[in-house]
Amino acid sequence: MRPRIQLLSAELIGRILREAFELLMNPGVRVGSAPVVELLRSAGVEVKDGVAYIPEPLVQRCLASVPRDFYLYNRQGEKAVHYGGDDVHFDPGSCCVQMLDPDTLEARPSETRDLVRIVQVTEMLPQFAAQSTAVVCNDACNDLPSAIGDLYRLFVVLQHSDKPVVTGSFSAASLEGMIDLLAADCGTRDKLRQQPRAVFDVCPSPPLNWSEFGSHNLLDLARAGVPAEIVSMPLAGGTAPVTLAGSVTQHAAEVLAGITLHQLAGPGSPIVWGGAPAIFDMRSGGAPMGAVETAMLNMACAEVGKHLGLPTHGYLVATDSKFVDAQAGAESARSAMLGALTGINMISGAGMLESLACHSVEKLVIDAESIASTQRLVRGIEVRDGACLATAMFAQTGLSGEFLKLKETRALFRQEQHLPSPVIDRRARGLEPPTDVFTRARARVDELVSAYQKPVLPEDVLRKFQAIVNREADRARVTAALPTT
Repeated sequence: MRPRIQLLSAELIGRILREAFELLMNPGVRVGSAPVVELLRSAGVEVKDGVAYIPEPLVQRCLASVPRDFYLYNRQGEKAVHYGGDDVHFDPGSCCVQMLDPDTLEARPSETRDLVRIVQVTEMLPQFAAQSTAVVCNDACNDLPSAIGDLYRLFVVLQHSDKPVVTGSFSAASLEGMIDLLAADCGTRDKLRQQPRAVFDVCPSPPLNWSEFGSHNLLDLARAGVPAEIVSMPLAGGTAPVTLAGSVTQHAAEVLAGITLHQLAGPGSPIVWGGAPAIFDMRSGGAPMGAVETAMLNMACAEVGKHLGLPTHGYLVATDSKFVDAQAGAESARSAMLGALTGINMISGAGMLESLACHSVEKLVIDAESIASTQRLVRGIEVRDGACLATAMFAQTGLSGEFLKLKETRALFRQEQHLPSPVIDRRARGLEPPTDVFTRARARVDELVSAYQKPVLPEDVLRKFQAIVNREADRARVTAALPTT
């Protein structure tokens, strides 16, 4: 039996959805794009002074056209990530602007070399089903307008990974080039539609606001058939009601509005009920991503999406600690487990420190161990061959206790037990001088990077990549050379 946890009753989910539909009409949803206004009006939606009043029947019709599941594919054309049901996958957190320096233990601006190292380590860890465009490359972005920064990060990841990618475009101008990169990688836009390699995070602005670039990206992704992942970010007590149930209701309204825009533009295009909700800390004024209430918000928001039968996403496995310490381990491991027991399809956030501002590749490998334990828990307790649970083995050993000698022990222990990497120290004291987990994680990172092999891409694909980047750089009037990867 698969273990699971649920916070919301069916009755409460019903109330959340009823109020979410009410919010779509009163106060309505702010929309900031002329094409979006035109699209909504063509569907019979009243739009006045930049506010759309979206009726429930239209939203229900759009919900009906959303695929209940879909796959992301790796470079080899194999299914690698299943969005749907209770399948759970993890990817590193994204968009950090800083990197924890393992020598000084201080945060510094993240660079291209950091993104490459994160991708290399992620590629080697089976706990991560997908890559992410994990950090902002400040060495590139000093010379690049923000319009091309997202494309550049995807360009770096595609050169170094065969896994699917969780990415995003945070300006309307860069999305076209990013889709072109993915199409060049798999062959054609039609092939990309059939076997998507990436999912794009798209974020509304709380409360109840679909900005020009966010809504523009939703429409373009729908028409291209490339999966979109709505990442609604209500901040309970700040930009959303202080009650957890109230914030979940706002989240539902924002996602329902986004799904409506998306499906009106491209009925049947894949989209994910995702988010990064958090509480507003009344003492610090921050958004504590390690708080248990933040995990509860992610769980509850996903439960609403699962109630509707939709693919889900959440932002967990993160911490508010500034260091890779006991607080980081406790907060990250707790939320990884809670998210997996909820059955969230894609859980982002591993490797992140300081409330999503900083990334640590050492934390990434420690988080991978927590994720592996979580994945073992989700498998549950299984009954092996035959109806006997213990009597057949006792028939062989009697009261001697010599189970270590049994062929069943040799055959089954790897299935029954998760065997962690040396990052987790289970050795007896005295064999070697003890070390702390950060030291062991540093050694593990070096080991993984040494074993990593960069994918060999066809020359024509590399030429297409470079031509697309050069085209977008020219369009953005970039004169400096891009950093090499």
